[in-house]
Amino acid sequence: MPTDDYAIVLDYLPEGHSDMSHSYQKERRVAQVLGEEFYSLLEIALREGQNATPGERIYIGRATREKVHHIIRRLNYDDLTATAKVEIEYALDKLVKAQEPKFTRFFNECGPLTTRQHRLELLPGIGKKHMWDIVKVRTLKKFENFADLAERVKLLPDIYKMILKRIIIELKGRDDKGEYIKYKLFVGVPLPYPEGQEPKREEPPAFEPPKSPEN
Repeated sequence: MPTDDYAIVLDYLPEGHSDMSHSYQKERRVAQVLGEEFYSLLEIALREGQNATPGERIYIGRATREKVHHIIRRLNYDDLTATAKVEIEYALDKLVKAQEPKFTRFFNECGPLTTRQHRLELLPGIGKKHMWDIVKVRTLKKFENFADLAERVKLLPDIYKMILKRIIIELKGRDDKGEYIKYKLFVGVPLPYPEGQEPKREEPPAFEPPKSPEN
């Protein structure tokens, strides 16, 4: 799975997990985070003297990290704390809105999964009629943004909400009926941005690890 450079904090546990039967109970300064681009769920340990707050953006990439000591593990959705499950909705709402260009490109370019099913049909609220409407309209002119898509495809469900809901479904691995899903559209999938609208690649915060005391 591709790795994220930045993540959004969903919950911070300064004393680690309170459940002493938890296999990771020895860790302190634990945070549960959501990757910005690939929506990976991770549990991380912060450096001594560092803390985090829900909604905070932190660097988790391969360069020297200012706050993060190490990544403990990948999480399943069910591993999230109650606070993290609430916070993830707010985090995803902001991310989807900020990343509108790449999702617009998805609507412009995505193709069929099989001879019987199109990728668009995996989005909540998109059936055969909406799928064919989108495919027909985009052949005439590519969608410029969500507003353009909503205006030209009539009675389309809320685009932000359908994408957010699909990401949650993929993180859970199950649909609303409790059935396991076979395909992913967004989680762990490198969606390209339209040419010229790629986000600026950010350098990690400057950080010099503390030197070991001299003997």
